[in-house]
Amino acid sequence: MKLDFKKIWPHFIAIAIFLIAALAYFSPVLSGKKLYQNDIVQYKGNASQLLDYRAQGEDIYWTDSAFGGMPTYQLGARYDYDFFDSIDRAIRFLPRPADYLFLYLISFYILMLVMRIPWKIGIIGALAFGFSTYLIIILGVGHNAKAHAIGYFPLVLSGILLVFQKRYLWGFLLTALAMGLELQANHPQMTYYLGLSMIILGITYFIDAIRKGLLLHFFKSTGILVVAVLLAFGTNSANLMATSEYSKESTRGPSSISINAQGESVEPQQALPYDYITEYSYGLSESLNLIIPSFAGGGSGTTPDADSRSMNYLLGQGIPANYAQEFLNTNVSTYWGAQPIVEAPAYLGVSVVFLAVIALFLIKGRLKWWTLGSILLALLLSYGDNFSFLTKFFIQYVPFYDKFRAVTSIQVIIEFLVPVLAAVGLYHIFNDKTLAVKRKKALLFATAGFGGFLLILILLGGKLFDFAGPSDGYFALNEKLGTLFVEALRKDRLNMMRADAIKALVSILIMAAIIYTALEKKVTEKVALLVCALVILIDLVSFDLQYVNKEDYVSAREYDNALPYTQADAQIQQDQGHFKVYDLLMSPLTSARASKFHKALGGYHGAKPRRFYDLHRFYFEDENTRPIGVTAQNIQLLSMLNARYVIDQDSTGVLAQRNPLNLGPAWFVKDLKVVENQNEEILQLKNLDGDNHAYITKDQYEKLGSPIIKLDSAATVKLTSYHPEKLTYTTQSNEDGVVLFSEMYYPHGWQATVDGKTVPIVRANYALRAIAVPAGKHEVTMKFEPEVVATGTKIMLASNALLLLLFVGGLFYEFRKSK
Repeated sequence: MKLDFKKIWPHFIAIAIFLIAALAYFSPVLSGKKLYQNDIVQYKGNASQLLDYRAQGEDIYWTDSAFGGMPTYQLGARYDYDFFDSIDRAIRFLPRPADYLFLYLISFYILMLVMRIPWKIGIIGALAFGFSTYLIIILGVGHNAKAHAIGYFPLVLSGILLVFQKRYLWGFLLTALAMGLELQANHPQMTYYLGLSMIILGITYFIDAIRKGLLLHFFKSTGILVVAVLLAFGTNSANLMATSEYSKESTRGPSSISINAQGESVEPQQALPYDYITEYSYGLSESLNLIIPSFAGGGSGTTPDADSRSMNYLLGQGIPANYAQEFLNTNVSTYWGAQPIVEAPAYLGVSVVFLAVIALFLIKGRLKWWTLGSILLALLLSYGDNFSFLTKFFIQYVPFYDKFRAVTSIQVIIEFLVPVLAAVGLYHIFNDKTLAVKRKKALLFATAGFGGFLLILILLGGKLFDFAGPSDGYFALNEKLGTLFVEALRKDRLNMMRADAIKALVSILIMAAIIYTALEKKVTEKVALLVCALVILIDLVSFDLQYVNKEDYVSAREYDNALPYTQADAQIQQDQGHFKVYDLLMSPLTSARASKFHKALGGYHGAKPRRFYDLHRFYFEDENTRPIGVTAQNIQLLSMLNARYVIDQDSTGVLAQRNPLNLGPAWFVKDLKVVENQNEEILQLKNLDGDNHAYITKDQYEKLGSPIIKLDSAATVKLTSYHPEKLTYTTQSNEDGVVLFSEMYYPHGWQATVDGKTVPIVRANYALRAIAVPAGKHEVTMKFEPEVVATGTKIMLASNALLLLLFVGGLFYEFRKSK
């Protein structure tokens, strides 16, 4: 079987272009610099203990470095037989984050080939997808898992399309491989959104099959895809099963309590609350950001520049230029959209959208209705609370939708499908099978409609929108600023929108002109494609660079030390005991600074352990969720959680304050107070008094054996050996008793033994582990052996072996077929 190099060499050119593009955009990585990604810095802080053990050749599934203790399933845990991890790393061989941009490009290019789009147009489509602003911005802020999952969207679709093209074998194998990689990226929210779009795709194929009498082919294809997806799930079963287990114990799962910190009854939370889900809701008019990047004023950090009307107004008030600019940079945002904070607009590229609009005039059937349906659904759902009817319907009736926040994230489907339509539109424009009259008419309608809309915004935008931001009222009431300053600021916002609308109009007119001249045979198709590519790249990359550029890079040393290390940390690290640290230098639930250096009561994660979160919300925050520091009441909770040190600061600097009431790793409780339910249990913690008593619910008390505690004031518990997954204690008591451990209660995986005999672990004080220990001297062991990991890795091994056999068999079949 001979290879036709004439057919292969264009793909090598494409790969070379993608490599150059990825490395050129993120060129500082070639000199050893690192893009500062806050989420990744925080992640490394959270996962510090895991990463330290991994450096020593050991992976752990429990860590004490975050939130007092939690599984590492969502902190980068690795599993045996995870062969897809090796495949993924082979694909993403470039320095980070250039590897993700390369993944965007190569994955989309493969989709173009499957859709039978010529390679030159496929390259343009890939560049339009890869440099879409949102996809670059998420790399800038460190949403790597999100980028990772999005990068495999096109590859998953490629496999599905191959199956429906009746290339069943390779479609099955590619779907299984791509879906396995998609799941391995470990961002369930992105995969879920892809699934919604694929359901719409399936519906369009089903309707088409009914119309064409191809139901047998449809059901056969669907069956093949179901098996492929199930196999992909099997290859990721350990992570999926572990994540599912943990999610039920996290803030993404149901709450065990139905009261608030004031003891008032509230609706028991079954998933994320509506307000939290819809906190980032896209404004209706903000949709225009997709084609005019500064329509809503840019990002939250965008401020009026030195030539702005706002600046001129301040100068006119006699304010020195340097003070005026500082005031604008620190207090005034040009963003006037509906979201609380936005890093940058989700700009698609007006030239890309223009080509997509042309496609809608030229195509019909499944592709048109699937892409339109998916884009429309994604846009409406991204409105969140601003389109509450649909959002509430999905939260209430669509499975798992209530597990995800930041509804605007669903716009990734738009970011994916608009470049698909753009590439298809470009293909049909230069496809002689499409009537020339039809192509010219589509170009005319798209140009007139799009251009006319932009022209209306340029001329009448100030009358159609008020450009009013959330802080304008404050400025208007300020005696030194007043309404005149607000008018100047709104004029700046209008001018920003108008300037971008003019650029957009120029871009589509250039593109329309070159396409028209190509259709008139006055320039070649190659020239026209080159001009289109340049317009798209200049449009997107120039805007991307406003938000992710060379200024965002730091040296490797600065990156590794991004979380500040203080003298207090150094002082605490001299103490070699087993204890926790509560850090008040930053908000404990939104910072992994302490986690990097200590076993911390806090951290940074989107799915926090539910019980720790509840304790913190009830006893460590005010009604506005602001930390309240250490009080006479919550120091008792810090003591039961083994917080030997609290890091805080005063006028003298950063301090490591030792907790004189700390109870240590474990202790015999002097009295157990039984309560009816977990509402009572968490409320009664306000009455804690050292080791004098503990609270336990009736069901847990019965599981413990309903012990009657007899006081032995000389009873002791000593931690003799520590490993995150195995703790050994020696107990000594003259009476039967109950030992409380300062470790976070987690109902899965932990096993306790007394002298080698298994005993039940129960929950006490709402969040701690407890066991019954008989009188005498005993060795107590707490060991984490998650069954979900053991079972999941076995399924992974079997699934990977089956997929490998099918792949080898497919190659053999194709070889025999070619002979």
